[in-house]
Amino acid sequence: MPIYPSSEQIERLLAGPSDTPVVMVNVLRFKSDADAPDRGMTGQQAYERYAEGMREVVPAYGGRFVWFGRVDSIVIGDAGERFDAVALVEYPSRQRFVEMTQDPRVQELGEHRAAGLESQWLIATTAGVVPGGRG
Repeated sequence: MPIYPSSEQIERLLAGPSDTPVVMVNVLRFKSDADAPDRGMTGQQAYERYAEGMREVVPAYGGRFVWFGRVDSIVIGDAGERFDAVALVEYPSRQRFVEMTQDPRVQELGEHRAAGLESQWLIATTAGVVPGGRG
């Protein structure tokens, strides 16, 4: 499963609302053993090296870390699918998120991300009205 978006996926992301914040839902599955340059670590430890560096980068683009947690169980869905963690990160706009991904620091930190991730779902979400509610 890919861990980087295709150009078509970036185009669809940027086609979304441009004048509102976007919360990126990161659904992560870690490798049991990290690849180079983080051999000798678990995949989660390698990803944590990436995340530590991103704590400086994300705020520089107006973003903020909202929440990070461990997946305890799958309540609804395919029980055969395994996820390890979920993270929510908010950005002021989709464009700012894409700009951040081009930052040389993100490119450099990406080696730890790639070394640790087996797969990732990255889902762009926009606040809206809850069906049947007053949102």
